[in-house]
Amino acid sequence: MESPRDELDLDRSQVTKAVQALQACLKSSSSSQKLFENDNQAISLLLTQWKIPRKEQTIRISLPHGLRTESGDVCLFTRDEPRMTSEQTVRFYNKLLTERGVKNAIEVIPFNMLKTEYKPFEAKRRLLGNFDLFLSDARIRRRLPTHIGKHFYERKKAPLSVDLESKHLARDMERLIQGTSLTVSNKGSCCMVRVAHSGMTADEMVENVMTAVSTISAKLAMTGKNIKIIHLKSQTSVALPVYTSDLSHLAVVEEARKKARLTKGAKKRKRENKNTEVSDLKTKETEEEKDSIEEEIPQLVPIEMPTKKPKQETISKKGLKKVPKPAAGKGLKKTVKDTKLTKKTPKVTARDLKRKAKNK
Repeated sequence: MESPRDELDLDRSQVTKAVQALQACLKSSSSSQKLFENDNQAISLLLTQWKIPRKEQTIRISLPHGLRTESGDVCLFTRDEPRMTSEQTVRFYNKLLTERGVKNAIEVIPFNMLKTEYKPFEAKRRLLGNFDLFLSDARIRRRLPTHIGKHFYERKKAPLSVDLESKHLARDMERLIQGTSLTVSNKGSCCMVRVAHSGMTADEMVENVMTAVSTISAKLAMTGKNIKIIHLKSQTSVALPVYTSDLSHLAVVEEARKKARLTKGAKKRKRENKNTEVSDLKTKETEEEKDSIEEEIPQLVPIEMPTKKPKQETISKKGLKKVPKPAAGKGLKKTVKDTKLTKKTPKVTARDLKRKAKNK
């Protein structure tokens, strides 16, 4: 069985034939419609797969010939620098890009400006139409989806993250701006990626197509043999076939899927066995703890109780006397009538009598 990173054997002569036919079609259409004579049409690869992938995947492709000119429409979302206004932040990052050697014209939008000026829905739609490529500072990439809206992702213009603190910033920006990206959806078997434009020469288009196909087949999550058909087309032309896979590739894809299922089932069984072993160990430990606790508990010794019970002191019914309950009002009146005020008289002794007689 082949490895999951097998590259496709793309015929270069077939690609050149398709490119030449596409250029001839574009020339005939531009001569009939002079209105779009100066516009460069995008040329894309249309890929059809044997099996729909289970997970969505984004593949970044670096092309030998760039798709955009130096005056291309590129927007960069940056973070807000501390103690700086939005205008000062824009000047700061423009100066940083020129110092690092970035040649492309890039419009900088700080995060605070994005939240305030581009908060309405119409402003977001206008921003989406004004730029062809969006980049974002890696430090604010997770905060962007709630502020830019779902239309950026529906049109496949999601901002690509870039590390602005990198030492090779110019090289990284050049790869992102002059390259392209493919979004492999898990909702269908077809996907499209832009690889050239009508202003390029035939050799440049062929080189871009060859490098894009080799990168896609190498970076696909599933085996490269999952690609069924590859077409080359522009915005107005028909799709010209470039590559068609063999039916044996479908068997290879099915074998790869079976192997993946078996490995997944084996991993699941290992996890279940580990969980059962851990639970068995826990139950054994708990049983051992219970046994040790039961061994530590001392045996109860019976206490001898006295045979004769002590006599309890009983109070005779005769000793108890009923006390009359005093009436609420009558008792108080009687007690007031019966009480007499008594004066204390001093005691007279014999000495006192003698003193009185002498004084007389």
